[in-house]
Amino acid sequence: MIHRMALIAAIAAALLTGCSAPKKVPYLVDAENLPKEVLSQLPVQSDPIITVGDLLNIDVTGEKMDAVAPFNKGRYVDEKGNILNMNRTYNQYGTTGLEVSTEYYLVNADGTIDFPLVGKIEVAGKTKEEVARDICNAIYPKYVKEKPSVDIRLMNFRVTVAGAVRSPGVYQSKNERMTFLEAISMAGDLDIRGDRENILLYRTNPDGSREVHKLNLHDRNLLLSPYYTLQQNDFIYVTPNSSMRQGAWQLSPAASATITIVSGISSLSSLIVGIINLSK
Repeated sequence: MIHRMALIAAIAAALLTGCSAPKKVPYLVDAENLPKEVLSQLPVQSDPIITVGDLLNIDVTGEKMDAVAPFNKGRYVDEKGNILNMNRTYNQYGTTGLEVSTEYYLVNADGTIDFPLVGKIEVAGKTKEEVARDICNAIYPKYVKEKPSVDIRLMNFRVTVAGAVRSPGVYQSKNERMTFLEAISMAGDLDIRGDRENILLYRTNPDGSREVHKLNLHDRNLLLSPYYTLQQNDFIYVTPNSSMRQGAWQLSPAASATITIVSGISSLSSLIVGIINLSK
C-alpha cells in the first residue's frame, strides 16, 4: 500500500510539474505595464559604428555625374563621355544571401579603405555620416568644382544566433538595424529546451574590446536594456536548459512530441489504475 501511494504521489507531482512548465515560456512578462514615460526615454537608435571587416557601398553623386564617376567603384567614363558600369563579379557569402561584389569597399585591418584617386581613408570607429563628410572633403574642391553628395550603406550588418534555437545561423539586416527579438525570430524562435533566462550575447566593439552579457527573455526590462538593439557581428548563444543538458543526444521535434504524448497518456493511465486498485 505504501509503495502504491508513493508511486501515485510521484506521478501526480510529475504531471503537476508538466502543467506548470508553460509558465516559463512567455516572453517579457507584464511588459504592457511598463510606464509610458519610461519607454519614451529610451535612446534613439544610432548609426552603427564602422569596424574592421565591414563592407561599404559608397555612392558619390553630383550635378555633373561625369565628374564624380571616377569616385564610384565599378563605373567609368568612355571616350564619348558616357558613364558605364563595369561587369560585376558576385560571390555568395555562406548561406546568408549576402552578395560580395568588387564594387564594395572592405575595411582593411588597419581600419582604412582604398578610395579611388584619394587613396587610404580612415573609417573604422566612425559613423557613416562622419565617413561621408571625410570623403566629401577629400574630393571637393581638389578634384571637382561642385560639392558632391556621398551616400554610404553598410552591406554586412549581420548577427549570428546559435544554441537551442530552431534555425541557428547567420542573419543579415538590409536596413542596418536589428533588435534582439528580431534576431531570435529570424532563427525560428527558441527550442522548447532553450533556457530563456540564460541567453548570452557576445559583442566585439569597434576598438577590439569584447563584452559578454546575460539576457533574460522573461524579464520585461529587456526592452530597456542597452543590448536590446544589436550591433553588427553580435553573437547570440541560447544555452540549453537542464533537461537538454542531461541528454547527450537530441530527438527530432516530431519524435519528441510523440514521446511526450505517449508518456503523458501512460502516466495518466498508471495514475488511474493506481487509484482503482486503492479503491478495491
